[in-house]
Amino acid sequence: MKNSWSVPLICVVALFMLIGFTITAFKKSDKPRMVVVLKQLNDEYWKTIQAGAEKAFDDYNIDGEVIAPNSEYSSEKQLAMLKIILKRHPDALIVAPTDPSAAIPVLEEYRNKNIPTLMVDTDAGWEKQTTYIGTDHYVLGKKAGELLGSMLQPGDQVALIRGMSVSSVANERIKGAKEALEAVGAEIVTEQLGYDRFGQTKPVMENILQSYPDIKGVFATDDVLALHALRIIEKKGLKTPVIGTDGTREMLKLIEGERLSATLAQNPYDMGYISVKQALRSVKGERIEKRIDSEIDIITRDNAEDRLSFLAEILKFKGYLKNTHFYMVFLPISK
Repeated sequence: MKNSWSVPLICVVALFMLIGFTITAFKKSDKPRMVVVLKQLNDEYWKTIQAGAEKAFDDYNIDGEVIAPNSEYSSEKQLAMLKIILKRHPDALIVAPTDPSAAIPVLEEYRNKNIPTLMVDTDAGWEKQTTYIGTDHYVLGKKAGELLGSMLQPGDQVALIRGMSVSSVANERIKGAKEALEAVGAEIVTEQLGYDRFGQTKPVMENILQSYPDIKGVFATDDVLALHALRIIEKKGLKTPVIGTDGTREMLKLIEGERLSATLAQNPYDMGYISVKQALRSVKGERIEKRIDSEIDIITRDNAEDRLSFLAEILKFKGYLKNTHFYMVFLPISK
């Protein structure tokens, strides 16, 4: 058998060590072969997308894998993974691009090989993408701003804490939140990055409270940032409302315990499941919509318990609640 790789084995091993993930190969079968590439798999939101995708793999008899870089929000590592996966020629690719503009040249190579390329969670805004499955992030931000605005008085000071500067998702959420907050007369006094360049949370809430002690509300573009802000606020003995966007279990528990009155929730499980289902339809040559909205829910004490039960059930399946740092990527094998 002739090996399909021309690169010496030692170079391949060095590359895996550099970008930080392990490898496996597609099983020899007639099943459709798919890869889902996420931004990370170190927190609950992304693990919930993974759970949805893997349930769809089981339901539709698909040979698939969900992977991500082993460090948070590394565009470089994600691009390296995409280039290696391309050599295996999967039947479909589903990806949440960390930096959409940087990913498009690599995704062009998938389309050149007639591989359906679906966006999940993050819309690349690329005319050749097969579809986008996920949240309308501008609408999410606007609903978050409206929810926070309902807790404020005109003239109240508000802080915005956002994700990575390259994140189109964070940009759209901030845009929507600003419009809604300005419409009710809130004063947006600061907008700050919540992560450093390595994807680690920064002590922005401490800095905000020092500079603006009269803050009456906080909007954060994801729940990791919202929870970080809330911990600092509570440590200071304050009751300032914080609105997040993901509907993670910790946020839901705060609502159930009456420490928060409401939050917004996306539907990441549905994103994962629907993206695989639509990828299969595309592989079969069926027509699919260019945008599929996974919708947004407002979570209050009335529905927090039901959502908590659902998340607990799906995340315990196959051990999604365990901390994992290395993920698998499909590579070519000898023919």
